[in-house]
Amino acid sequence: MNRRMFATVGAIALLALSACGDTDTDAAGSSAMPSTSASAPMTPVSPSMASAQFGPGCAAVPTDPANPGSFEAMAKVPVATAASGNPVLSTLVTAVKKANLVDSLNTAQGVTVFAPTNDAFAKIPKADLDKVLADDATLKKVLTYHVVPEQLSPDTLAGTHKTLQGGELTVTGSGTSFTVNDTSMVVCGNVSTANATVYIVDTVLMPKS
Repeated sequence: MNRRMFATVGAIALLALSACGDTDTDAAGSSAMPSTSASAPMTPVSPSMASAQFGPGCAAVPTDPANPGSFEAMAKVPVATAASGNPVLSTLVTAVKKANLVDSLNTAQGVTVFAPTNDAFAKIPKADLDKVLADDATLKKVLTYHVVPEQLSPDTLAGTHKTLQGGELTVTGSGTSFTVNDTSMVVCGNVSTANATVYIVDTVLMPKS
């Protein structure tokens, strides 16, 4: 009888140990599943995505890093020098040189520049554009109206901002779609230079007279 009792107790003990082992395995498996699924949304956003340029006009910017007009090259030099290498901003560069603002822009620190494209200047009747280009004081007012003395990221771009000219401009929109003064669209935004953030726009901004 004693032998039978010992055998029975031993069998029960083995079954209990086996059951405990199965329970631990299942528990471990079930705890691992939520951990994996919970960690999936925590994948960090790449810094390059957060600082990327945006807008359809960016397609016109050279992609070869060796080209002075590429985003990579522009990021290494101050803003007036950076613009001079970009083929879509040649009219702006001519105006900046005419107004003697190259050094002022290149030595400014932490500014935002709304840079009109060549097509933006082409919207202005030639007679009116020639008149502005011939008047240094007016030209300087127009160009400095395109510069905000603080560096605006896409997250802080929307709002009303005072310009170097003294007037204010208003940016509306969010994400990758922005309009300046209800008339000028940002066609290529968040372009970095050594001392500025540039938003290329499709219409020249005019300060209130």
